[in-house]
Amino acid sequence: MSDEPSEETLEGLRALIQNEKDKLSQLEQEQKDLDQSIRETQNLTQQFRVRTQNLQQDLDLDQIRTKDQEAQDQEQLELGKQEEQELKMELEQVYSELSEEEAKMEKLRARVDVFSGAPERSVVFCGHTERPGKGPLFNMEPLVEYPMEGGTAFIIFEEEEVAQRILSMHKHKVDLGGEFHLNVEVRPVSIILPSSVQVQAQVCPRRILVSCLPQMDKARLEDKLYIHFSQAKNGGGAVDEWHVQEESGTAVITFMQDNIAKGLTDVEFHDVKLSEGTNRVRVTPFINGNVTDLQTRFKLCQRTVLLTGIPDIADPETLQDLLEIHFQKKTSGGGEIEAILYCPVGQTRTALFHTPQKDK
Repeated sequence: MSDEPSEETLEGLRALIQNEKDKLSQLEQEQKDLDQSIRETQNLTQQFRVRTQNLQQDLDLDQIRTKDQEAQDQEQLELGKQEEQELKMELEQVYSELSEEEAKMEKLRARVDVFSGAPERSVVFCGHTERPGKGPLFNMEPLVEYPMEGGTAFIIFEEEEVAQRILSMHKHKVDLGGEFHLNVEVRPVSIILPSSVQVQAQVCPRRILVSCLPQMDKARLEDKLYIHFSQAKNGGGAVDEWHVQEESGTAVITFMQDNIAKGLTDVEFHDVKLSEGTNRVRVTPFINGNVTDLQTRFKLCQRTVLLTGIPDIADPETLQDLLEIHFQKKTSGGGEIEAILYCPVGQTRTALFHTPQKDK
């Protein structure tokens, strides 16, 4: 049998009621504990929410600061790159200026070598002095070589009017005597003249110029110079070419190596056994002139005409005389002739033109 009171009895019912009350009290207590736990959880959740918001704000602020710092760093970096580029440009400019200065120095050294390399000669000044800008100009008169073809002739008239009149007629019939005549065509003559010339002087590494030479036989002098400057004890070396220029009283000696000439010119004065005893000669650099810039222009010869189409029908002298007679006649439109040059068929000649300043 069971010791628990029966529900059918009063005690059993009281016990059952008490038991249910105990369960209710326990449930109420659990409910209170649960509510307390919920409130604590809500508090913690609120605290975490607040902390999360604070952390998010701090994070956003840090991101803003980081972006600002990155922008500042990028700006500093760009400034640094710009300064670096400017420094590079300044450095390149300095290098360029340095190169220009070195080039100028090299040109000055070359000029010094050129000036010091001029042989000493006695000069007497016979001119006159003027203020700058009033002195005479330096002019050159080119000598132009004009190749002539066979069956042509050049005629230079004394007056431009005559030449222009002959050119305007274009074709001429030259009387050969009797019923015979010769048809020739007249053309203008153009020549090429230099309008600007620039020459750069350079020291030749293998040649020397020997001056202060005594008056003696040319062949003997050349032998003496060759013997002296080909010996290593005199500072010389293997000689390739040597010759004396009698008109200037100097000698040019060419060595086979580059380093010989420089050593001799550095010493400058040398004692050489030439005629009787020892003669002191001066050794200076040999200067080469190279044309660095040449500008040309065409010039129409105002007093010169070219005759073409001249057949080989008589000996050259006779034919030239017939042409000269024809173009001297006023009835033919001609006039006084300064010069005439005929080139027969099958031959070639070279005509030389002097161009004085007034014709340029």
